[in-house]
Amino acid sequence: MSKADNMLSILWLLKTKKRITARELAEKLEIHIRTIYRYIDALCASGVPIIADSGHNGGYSLLTEFNEAPLLFDMNEQKALIHAAIFAQEAGYPFGESLTSAVAKLKKYTNEDQLNLINRHEAGIDVISTPYNGLLESVLQELELSVAGGFTLLMLYRKSHGKQPEPRSIDPYGLVLWKGKWYIVGYCHLRQAVRSFRVDRIHGISRTGAVFERPEDFSARAFLLQDLLPRSGHAENLVSVRIEGMEQSINDLCDHWLFGHMLVDRSERHVHVRMEEKALGMVPHLLMLYGRSVRIVEPRSLHERLVEVTSELLDYYKKQ
Repeated sequence: MSKADNMLSILWLLKTKKRITARELAEKLEIHIRTIYRYIDALCASGVPIIADSGHNGGYSLLTEFNEAPLLFDMNEQKALIHAAIFAQEAGYPFGESLTSAVAKLKKYTNEDQLNLINRHEAGIDVISTPYNGLLESVLQELELSVAGGFTLLMLYRKSHGKQPEPRSIDPYGLVLWKGKWYIVGYCHLRQAVRSFRVDRIHGISRTGAVFERPEDFSARAFLLQDLLPRSGHAENLVSVRIEGMEQSINDLCDHWLFGHMLVDRSERHVHVRMEEKALGMVPHLLMLYGRSVRIVEPRSLHERLVEVTSELLDYYKKQ
């Protein structure tokens, strides 16, 4: 076996016994006892808390708490986990307390040099996202547990502002974070079809006692994108939209989810997308943000609609 395999084997053997001697390790792994000593030294240098007891009943053992910690991560893996935790926390990951505990364990079971390096990497990256609504944490936790356990849920759901919450029974298939908002995708018993629901519109949630089987190969992400984005449909039913403008404005438009997913081609000062006609209603409001830095090439109907939208806005503020 390779050095890495032997070192991992030593860790597993230490985890399975309270104490084991170097000779016993050498016999089990069929390697020289001096090699065992070198591997033990290397494991200790990497931050593994191995206790060496001398005497008749001596031997090697692991610090008790280490049995609850990851076996061994190299520096890049530790850095990646720390950075992933930063992204997860900012996204409103619902098991933040457990995540914080995991990061604390990772830092605890490492040597001083590695800890200093981890802290430098942690300080070198940050994330700015939409402020997280902490009130959603318990709901998100229950949704995640119900997805994993296949528990049917009864929830009070408000479809839009001003409407009263209504009871919905759903089989939750998956949670998705989209543009700073959490969605639950699942089978709605009222509509008898798969639907997506915004988690921040759920006003109460409980298990019904029923269970379900999640469809194989179902992707909540794919369903939500299909549900939120304009459907591609047949080519003959799509409208071509061409926009010209300053390079930075074109770049920003292409980064927007509506244009980015409907993109046909682009250049530094031009973007071409194809979308369903009903989706055009979103475009004027988006283009207003860019003022005179963009210009509609086609279709003419979009140009006319932008004039209507801006005129309505102007009239509204004139009356204030």
